[in-house]
Order: sequence, then C-alpha cells, then structure tokens
Amino acid sequence: MKISLVILTLNEIEGLRVLLSKIPFSAVDEVLAIDGGSTDGTIQYLKENKIDVHVQDVKGRGEAFRLAFKIATGEALIFYSPDGNEDPYDISKFRHYLDQGSDIIIANRMSSGGQNEEDGKLFPLRKWANNIFTLMANVCWNKNKYIYDTINGFRSITRIAWQELNLDGPGYTIEYQMSIRAFKTNLKITEFPTIESKRIDDRIGSPSIPTGIAFLKIFFSELYR
Repeated sequence: MKISLVILTLNEIEGLRVLLSKIPFSAVDEVLAIDGGSTDGTIQYLKENKIDVHVQDVKGRGEAFRLAFKIATGEALIFYSPDGNEDPYDISKFRHYLDQGSDIIIANRMSSGGQNEEDGKLFPLRKWANNIFTLMANVCWNKNKYIYDTINGFRSITRIAWQELNLDGPGYTIEYQMSIRAFKTNLKITEFPTIESKRIDDRIGSPSIPTGIAFLKIFFSELYR
C-alpha cells in the first residue's frame, strides 16, 4: 500500500526545527505539507528541507484534509502536526494497521497506555470535553469496540474510506465528523496508544469555547442527517 504523510502547518517553525529530523520518512512513500498561510518562515524551511508545500486558498483544518486528498497520491494518508503534541516516531506504526485492513487508525491519548497533555492537571477540562464528545458519538452510532479518541487529529485514513465518508466538516470538526460517519458506515477503526506532549512553542491550540460549539453543531447535524 502506498502511504502519503501529510504535514499540517500554520506558523510551526519552532516545532519543525525540533521535529522534522525525527520524522521517519522511510516509513512512508510520499511526503507533502499543507500550509494554512504561515508567515514565520515555515514554508521556506519546509522547502529548504525538500518538502513539497501546498498553501491553502481556503483556510481551515477541514479544508487542509480535503486539499491533501486532491494532491497526495497515496492509497492512505497519515496526518501529522509538528507542534510537539504528536510523537513523530509513531508515524511508523500506522502501516501495520493499514496492512491489516483498517480503514481509519487513530493515535489514542485517552485510554490505557496513552497519555493526554492534560494528564496530571487537577482540572483537565479539554480532556473531559473530549471524552464527553467521544462518549456521545459511541453511544449514538458505534456498534463495535469502543473508540476512546474520536477527536485526535493524529490519524490515518484510506482513500477509499475518505471517498465513502464524503466529509464536509469545517475546521477542527473534521476528525470528529470522520469518526462519527465511520461509526455510521461500520468502517474498521483501530487505535494504538500514543503519548501527547506539550506544544513546543507554548501556544494555545484551538480556542475552547468556539471549538466546543462547533463540535456540538457537527454532532447535532450528524444526529439529524
């Protein structure tokens, strides 16, 4: 199976300087970057390291996924964000599960063997929110083994599954919508444990309240779809 690694960036120069050399490029067959319009030297740095970069005309994470499938040639795509949260060494683990026939593989931060960035905090609010959205999706649509990390973006999906799901979710909702529609269509989802570290540049990720509202909208749109 030909596998494409998609590096998702938006002003990730600090993370790239630390992580790019740690990516196991030999574990994949193609590498490209989808950039959301970086202004900090990210695009130039990727090009200097011979990474094919495509800058989005339409912004947003969901559009980055859709653009990646238009450009990449792999039968499956792995999505990786070089911000420090995602362990680059785990990229090499996806091929095994793809070869075993999985449609979607998710690096799991939430159950045994995995670790969430907020583990150890007294009030891990983001983790709690993720777990609630995951529970809602499992209860409503999952007829198979419980999936613990329906939201994590560090994942792979086959081209056939992508075409079947016809995902149109905007922004950070794309992965959640992918998991929900995979439940609905009974696709094979596999998880493996991963350790989520802190962002390298200490920036805050997606804003909590607007992102939470967007997730609720996707959930209810899929509920009544």
